[in-house]
Amino acid sequence: MGRKPDIHTLYDETEIASRVEDLARHIAADVPSGLLVIAVLKGSFMFAADLVRALHRIGLEPEMEFIHLSSYGAGTESSGEIKVLRDVESDVAGRDIVLVDDILESGRTLAFAKERLSGRGAGSVRIAALLDKPMRRKTAISADYVGFTCPDKFVVGYGMDMGHKWRQLPFIGYVVQDTEGQAEEQTGE
Repeated sequence: MGRKPDIHTLYDETEIASRVEDLARHIAADVPSGLLVIAVLKGSFMFAADLVRALHRIGLEPEMEFIHLSSYGAGTESSGEIKVLRDVESDVAGRDIVLVDDILESGRTLAFAKERLSGRGAGSVRIAALLDKPMRRKTAISADYVGFTCPDKFVVGYGMDMGHKWRQLPFIGYVVQDTEGQAEEQTGE
């Protein structure tokens, strides 16, 4: 099973909660009604849940959907090929969508998802990313709503994992590389 990695707090629970509330207010100002929130699984599940609750607290009643995309499997480096493991079930034609993801890194996954939804006739597709790593971008895409600009560190917690572990942490931490360099790249795109 191996030893637990050395994880240091990057953003604590209070910082995350405050930032999610701020993002909800910005989203509500842009899309005051009829919003469809689509969470990109798996890493965004905590962020998406907190975000829709924050939207509810300020008077919005967004619908919620999920899309499960993969370009990693259990590894830490993207294959570059995006696979749809679970697609959105709702008709998105004419809908205002906020696509929610844990981390915008290379941008391939979110570009793929945005193009897919736009191709189905979505009225608008905005992106909310909890973390943005612009230094890792491989495609011309940016988030409309960003929780934090993340340093170039391997992060875990608050839904994000390392080899399917550490999602349950209530904070976002970064993994200190061991001498074997096991935490070189992030698992999200």
